[in-house]
Amino acid sequence: MDIDRLNLYKRLRDFRVPNTVLDNIFSEENDIKILEEAFLSLINENHTKDEAAEKIAKIIFKDLDINPDYSIEVEK
Repeated sequence: MDIDRLNLYKRLRDFRVPNTVLDNIFSEENDIKILEEAFLSLINENHTKDEAAEKIAKIIFKDLDINPDYSIEVEK
């Protein structure tokens, strides 16, 4: 099991990306590679992992034209 992928999955779930969407992305090797590259690119631009995940979550919601169930803010 790839722990980095699992952590990315969990982090995106924290920002309310639905499991069905993530399962679809993570089931396709090409899609997950694109997601990982985008995440690492944001990290390399000095975003925190949470900031990178939030930006990606917002893009997923926009591209799929769906609204998160709740506020995109992580409950802490």
